[in-house]
Amino acid sequence: MTHATAAPGRTRVTETGQTTGPGVDTDPPAGTQPGAGTEHPAGIQSGAGTDPGTESEHRAGTEHRPDTDPGADTEHWPDTAPSRVVPGAPAELVYWLEHAWLGTYVEPGVAVGVTDGRITDVRTGVMTPPPGATVLRGLTLPGLANAHSHAFHRALRGTVQVGSGTFWTWREIMYAIAAKLTPDSYYALARAVYAEMALAGITAVGEFHYLHHTPDGTPYDRPNAMGEALIAAAAEAGIRITLLDTAYLSSGITKRPGGAPLDDHQLRFSDGTATAWAERASDLASAHKDSAHARIGAAIHSVRAVPAEQLSTVADWAEAHRAPLHVHLSEQTAENDACLDVHGRTPTRLLADHGVLGARTTGVHNTHLTDEDIALLGGARTGTCMCPTTERDLADGIGPAARLQRAGSPLSLGSDSHAVIDILEEARAMELDERLRTRTRGHWTAAALLRAATADGHAALGWHEAGRIERGALADLTTIALDSVRTAGTLTRLGAETAVFAASAADVRHTVVGGRRIVRDGVHALVPDVPKALADSIAALRG
Repeated sequence: MTHATAAPGRTRVTETGQTTGPGVDTDPPAGTQPGAGTEHPAGIQSGAGTDPGTESEHRAGTEHRPDTDPGADTEHWPDTAPSRVVPGAPAELVYWLEHAWLGTYVEPGVAVGVTDGRITDVRTGVMTPPPGATVLRGLTLPGLANAHSHAFHRALRGTVQVGSGTFWTWREIMYAIAAKLTPDSYYALARAVYAEMALAGITAVGEFHYLHHTPDGTPYDRPNAMGEALIAAAAEAGIRITLLDTAYLSSGITKRPGGAPLDDHQLRFSDGTATAWAERASDLASAHKDSAHARIGAAIHSVRAVPAEQLSTVADWAEAHRAPLHVHLSEQTAENDACLDVHGRTPTRLLADHGVLGARTTGVHNTHLTDEDIALLGGARTGTCMCPTTERDLADGIGPAARLQRAGSPLSLGSDSHAVIDILEEARAMELDERLRTRTRGHWTAAALLRAATADGHAALGWHEAGRIERGALADLTTIALDSVRTAGTLTRLGAETAVFAASAADVRHTVVGGRRIVRDGVHALVPDVPKALADSIAALRG
């Protein structure tokens, strides 16, 4: 099956613009207000040696908003140009962390040297800020990783809580929002959502992306227009992104080759075949091979959406590109039942038999598993991304996360449908859900839960050099207030316990990405009014 072409008389969709990001050398947008802040290349902090509270902040990139005829069938965001690291001498700066979680313990007074966006020095026992250092008061953690996101689901918050229903009825409401998105409107929404993530201390997101084409399935003139919109949105919000380009080819499992035909809502998700998907994904990966803030991974939406005979094509692409590979796995018992009926095996066994499992693969949810499934996933070192706030919101069930980890499956965390965006809550919920199920406490230490939220989450997204405060790591940091109503009075030596079991996204004071403060004292430096950006972009979809 080939891509559909535009029907006679139909105007083809075109897009123009420039992808920008952390480290992109661009001119400021026309109309920039004087005094709004001096622009600086990525990683360069103005005013070296000045008062840390008054240094200038710089933007991650510039927003291209060309004037358009509102009635034209034309999109203007974004281009496929890769992000570029600004040439010149590397920036050098020092952050002084009042308290820092260093992986197993909390240390007071830590000075972190940063050169060109990476940590070059970590000194403990520095009880007063060095001259010229930027001060981060509170408890500083490595940046948080959101390993599973569907950015457009943020538009559903609140509206899907009326009445009861099931995952499947929720899905129909989700489809209605998906049908309205264009590259421009998706960019606006994702920029706001990723800014909300930055305010929550998230420095990297794994975007599980399957809205590839126009609503009737016709490809855009530039087939990766929607993915480029997400990459540009992350750049403008100041965070890193792994775009998990998703194969979605059928609407269900059937005995006929190719699976069940797509319904009208799903046409825009599909490239027709896994081979066509791989060709488009390769173009996207090639365009961003030198990107400073974006990496391209792969995803199999589910065994419902990729027929068994095409699973290996996606797995082979990920292997050839040494890219992370994610898959929704056994989130619903109906998926398991259909797979057993048609293939005589569980979804996990089906994936194993087609070469999908492995150390670069992550199963999202992994909720309804057999003992054999758990052994297969653990034995292959396939990761598990738990999304507790979404799993409880959709009444999916509680996955066997503790058993999976004991079997050898690394754990990561995601906010998925964004019922809330709070990775600390996801970490807390994973432990508390397990307590409810087993009626025992202490399945994970606070440090283990933070590792799932940081180092292991980044690894699941292909950012193995992130998620730790140590030499050579990316300088991505999250600072939590220790004087809020939730955290006041806690013991600083128990900072990990405070972060996981007391703090929330509302307690994030600073977020640093690549050595640059994206959030400062709870205010986003690049998106001036995040609530308004969210409200406006969501209202545009409802209008």
